[in-house]
Amino acid sequence: MKRRNFLRNSALTTVPIMLNGMKLSAVPFPFLAGQGPDNDRVLVLIQLNGGNDGLNCVIPIDQYSALSAVRPNILVPESSVLSIESGLGLHPSMLKLQELYNDGKMGIVQGVGYPNQDRSHFRSTDIWTSGSEATEYLNTGWLGRYFNDGHPEYPEGYPNAEYDAPFALTMGSLVSETCQGPLTNFSLALNDPFSLAPLSEGEIGNLPDNNYGRELRFLIDAIAQTNAYSGVILGAANGGSNQVTYPANNQLATQLKNVALLIAGGLKTKVYICSLGGFDTHSAQVDTDTTQGNHADLLLQLSEAVHAFQQDIKLAGKDEKVLTMTFSEFGRQIRSNDSMGTDHGTAAPLMLFGSCVKPGVLGDNAQIDPAGDPQEGVAMQYDFRSVYATILKDWIGLDEATVFEVLNPEVQFLPLIEGCSLSTAIQQEVFTDVHFKLYPNPASQYTTMEWLSTGQSWSATMFDKWGHEIQSWTGAKGSKQLMAQRINLPAVPSGHYYIHLRQGNQSVTRGVVID
Repeated sequence: MKRRNFLRNSALTTVPIMLNGMKLSAVPFPFLAGQGPDNDRVLVLIQLNGGNDGLNCVIPIDQYSALSAVRPNILVPESSVLSIESGLGLHPSMLKLQELYNDGKMGIVQGVGYPNQDRSHFRSTDIWTSGSEATEYLNTGWLGRYFNDGHPEYPEGYPNAEYDAPFALTMGSLVSETCQGPLTNFSLALNDPFSLAPLSEGEIGNLPDNNYGRELRFLIDAIAQTNAYSGVILGAANGGSNQVTYPANNQLATQLKNVALLIAGGLKTKVYICSLGGFDTHSAQVDTDTTQGNHADLLLQLSEAVHAFQQDIKLAGKDEKVLTMTFSEFGRQIRSNDSMGTDHGTAAPLMLFGSCVKPGVLGDNAQIDPAGDPQEGVAMQYDFRSVYATILKDWIGLDEATVFEVLNPEVQFLPLIEGCSLSTAIQQEVFTDVHFKLYPNPASQYTTMEWLSTGQSWSATMFDKWGHEIQSWTGAKGSKQLMAQRINLPAVPSGHYYIHLRQGNQSVTRGVVID
């Protein structure tokens, strides 16, 4: 969404007032629509601000020789990579996340992004938080639209006897745009749950029937709501306890420690948004020892904070009630730069944590061409909105029709959730090299895309090195058979491209070189 639209539609963001550490614009709301008080599942989002370098985080060891050619000044030694699967590993700073992975509490989705990638921090963050197309401007967040659909009257009448707790909390001083509704933000910003104290509400007299009077009434009501929610939050903080020691000097760990405390204390808040900044690593991403440096420090903070949080909620008996997910506005370019850093790219891995996560890796390792074009990014395999759609459906329990309304009807539902007595989680047969081929490759005038059809409708898109759409094709439902689609290329300049194929809940991306 455009900044001016966000400010216009977030009624209190223009009021520079903090109430007990809770920003007035951050007005909370009740439980998820249709779920009621009995649904105690919690979603924790961790935003990695700046654009995380996925190739330095989840490292394709099977592409190590090619990586050595395109990022020799920043590449972690192969012997230092923490192996998690054949041909795939984690940065050596992520030892605690390797433990979670080996324990079956971590899932990785490869190549998450969106078509026609915008490499601007602000615009790309807008797209991720709103759930929009790259060319679409929305003034609401993806969670805000969902919340507003179930509670369009909010904040009037809240809190109440049935919904006495804030629904969403952003850990920090600024509310998350993921929760922006048409008129107000459905998230409350919180720094320290123990810093809350009742605010003086004063006496309410007759207010003038004009804009001033209406704004003043809004502030008065917000103060009353803040006091009501403050008491609930403080009660949960006093009633809960942290049962593990969190790492010191770790911003994310402090946030997750407070989240775990409130969950253990019985707060019925459903969504928490945390953040960790510093991922815009254009320079000095690594030290002389490439296992160390700014990015390594950030990955260490992420790894240790998430591990402590998972252990804490497990000891509290809440581990099957909490799903945690990372996201970042984009990945980095495949080639490193001369400043021992990386520049804005396209897709990157997305990580999920919890006892109800389907463990393992969804998608293929990034394919690295040693002679790839400068500024080339990692190809998209999965649209980020399909991850959102799966969480809304399989974790929150939203019906598919409403998911399509909140996001769009083109989303896929992915195998990300399993176990924990969840009956909605789906299975997925993934493509293999035998199922999907491009030939000839390299190509000149044409190439042929061949795959095994499941009988479902399909779509394919060709992207350039920037992630911009070049051509697209679609097909209707048919029989299960070996399919072939000729792709004519006379007007396409030479270079390295990607072709992305989707059918049903399957998704695959392959590179093609055009001479």
